[in-house]
Amino acid sequence: MSAIMLKSPREIEIMREAGRITAGARRVASEMIEPGVSTAEIDREVKKFILASGATPTFLGYGGFPACVCASVNEEVIHGIPGKRKLVAGDIVSIDVGATYHGYVGDCAATFLCGECTQEAKKLVEVTRQSFFEGIRQAVAGNRIGDISAAVQAYAESFGYGVVREYVGHGVGRQMHEAPEVPNYGRAGHGPRLVPGMTIAVEPMITAGDYAVRVLSNDWTVVTVDGSLAAHYENTILITDGEPELLTWPEGF
Repeated sequence: MSAIMLKSPREIEIMREAGRITAGARRVASEMIEPGVSTAEIDREVKKFILASGATPTFLGYGGFPACVCASVNEEVIHGIPGKRKLVAGDIVSIDVGATYHGYVGDCAATFLCGECTQEAKKLVEVTRQSFFEGIRQAVAGNRIGDISAAVQAYAESFGYGVVREYVGHGVGRQMHEAPEVPNYGRAGHGPRLVPGMTIAVEPMITAGDYAVRVLSNDWTVVTVDGSLAAHYENTILITDGEPELLTWPEGF
C-alpha cells in the first residue's frame, strides 16, 4: 500500500459529513430488514437515500461491484450481492455500505437480526459488535495498529469464535481502501503507529465456527467454508489527541 495519509481539519469536516450520510444509509437498511423483503429492495432504498443526501454510493461499480450495499446473509461473511432473495425469519444480515461526499468516503457495516433468531445468532452478532469496541479502546495516539488487532482477536476468540484472516480493515479517505491495513488479528505492539489525523475503518469479521472462508462463483461473495454463521461490524474512526472519534456513529448502531 501507499503511504498513510493524515487528514487536515478541512478534510476531517468533510469526512464527518460523509460518515453521517453513510451511517444514515446503514439505518435505512436496518429498518427494512424483516421477513419477505428482498436484498435488492434494500439496495434500492439505500441508493435513494445516499443520492438524496448529496453523496454518491461508493460501492456501486467499485471493482465492478454491481450494487450500492453488500448484503451478506447467514454464512455469507462479506460482499453479498443484493438480488431477488427474500429474507426469512431467523436470518442474520450483514449490511456494508459506503458513501462518497465531496470526494471523501465513509464506510460502515453491521449485522442485523431478521425476525426471531436463535440465541447462537444473537450472541455472535453481539460479540462481533463488542469486539469492535474492544479494539478501538486501543485506537489512541501512540499505540500501534497491532494493539487494535490483538484486542479484537482476543475478545472474539474468548468466545470460541473464528476471526477471518483474508480480509481486513483499512485506511479511509479519498479512496475507500488506503493505507494502513487493519487486521482483526495480530500482536500488540506491532504495525504502524497511530497518530492524530489518521482515519481508519476497523471491521471485525467473525465466524461462529472455523475462520476459513472461500469466494463463491460470482467472484464476490465470501462465505464460511464450514457453513457456520458470520457477522460483520465496522465504523470509520478518526485518531485524535484523545479518544477516537467514530465518524460513522451518529445513527448509534
